[in-house]
Amino acid sequence: MENTANDTFFVHPSACVDENVQIGEGTKIWHFCHISQDASIGEHCSVGQNVFVAPGVKIGNFCKIQNNVSVYDGVELGDYVFCGPSMVFTNVQRPRCKYPQAGHQFYLKTPVCEGASIGANATIVCGHRIGRHAFIAAGSVVTKDVPDHAIMMGVPARQRGWACECGETLDEALRCPKCGRKYCQGPDGLEEVTE
Repeated sequence: MENTANDTFFVHPSACVDENVQIGEGTKIWHFCHISQDASIGEHCSVGQNVFVAPGVKIGNFCKIQNNVSVYDGVELGDYVFCGPSMVFTNVQRPRCKYPQAGHQFYLKTPVCEGASIGANATIVCGHRIGRHAFIAAGSVVTKDVPDHAIMMGVPARQRGWACECGETLDEALRCPKCGRKYCQGPDGLEEVTE
């Protein structure tokens, strides 16, 4: 695909976009990015400087991927996912240069669900689900599945509370002090109570 700016989306001239890439309306791809063949990026996304998107990766709508992030094969971003600067995804659990595990069948799936936020310099070890509206603190290392709305901190990351869809920390009654949303336990973490 030719690097271009048009009424549908923007690609900075220094970015490299391979053949057969889908880019949604309103998306902006900035300096020195590489979007690989067969990747799909949704509408109204912001892909910051020096971002790599591997072949076949799917990125939802309204995502924000900050500078220096690599989204490898096996990672899939839902809508409204935030990836902070220099955060890291992996896709092979035991990499060896001498015994490479190249190929899609070796890469573990890492779904990042709608509305999740991953802070700067955090590391997501492959094969784990990041739940809806979860919050991964800066510098944390995720080594297990993250429930919906969980706040995770530390190395390794441990749960330190619950986050509202709007980003605020929930109180002990699982209510948001900012927007008033109320939550209860669900099968994958918390789910909103509709009153």
